[in-house]
Amino acid sequence: MPRHLVFRLYAPMASWGEAAVGETRPTATYPGRSAILGLVGAALGIRRDDDEGQRCLRNGLQVAVKQRSPGLLLRDYHTVQVPPSQAKVTHRTRREELSVPKEALNTILSSRDYRCDGLWTVAIRLASEAGWTLDELKAALERPRFPLYLGRKACPLAAPLVPAVVEASHWRQALDHRFESALNPDRTWLPLVGNAVQDERLLRLPKQVLYVWEGAADALDGSEVSNEGSEVWDEPLHRRRWQFGPRLEHRRIEAVEETH
Repeated sequence: MPRHLVFRLYAPMASWGEAAVGETRPTATYPGRSAILGLVGAALGIRRDDDEGQRCLRNGLQVAVKQRSPGLLLRDYHTVQVPPSQAKVTHRTRREELSVPKEALNTILSSRDYRCDGLWTVAIRLASEAGWTLDELKAALERPRFPLYLGRKACPLAAPLVPAVVEASHWRQALDHRFESALNPDRTWLPLVGNAVQDERLLRLPKQVLYVWEGAADALDGSEVSNEGSEVWDEPLHRRRWQFGPRLEHRRIEAVEETH
């Protein structure tokens, strides 16, 4: 059977960026292909200006996601002072941006969306052009070269990824992997993690689970029943120019039996 690398994502806040127009920065409910490749690339130490490394990521990995909880939507209103853009002037730090005369600063207003206390499982397969083995990717996720975060630098992980290499005939079998940890996706109630949790705050898991995958419509489990296909623009074409292209993505929503 094909081998898959599976790991889970949990944090108090995550932001899975979508197409942004104007002052609003929305978020999807689950990580897209670009976000997952970016996280794996950070673990491997691949920089955004490493075009060859980014190409290997894009052509070498296939991804699927299981959304156990989308989390709650949080909208953050921002006011940011920035200097005027000049053709031959580059501000490399925030301190340099604010060093210009105060009367020259402009104010940008924006709203940024986050998902709070979401829980996702990610599965990865190797394509023909893969430059790494699954075991090498697993080792990188266990000891990442660069800090890992969920969409924005303000969204660090709140629990270990717990990566594992498993054999599975379809995406679903891999995504349903049972993690041996306190964050068991099969629990009806998910305690918030961290040393700061001293009370009885609990996060209710929804009664539905969402599967998202790329490839054929029947690649989830061999069945095309209730599969929805749509075009999404999250294929990273050029990280430095922030260019993305379309791809076909399939989704299926299923009910989860409540257990106690």
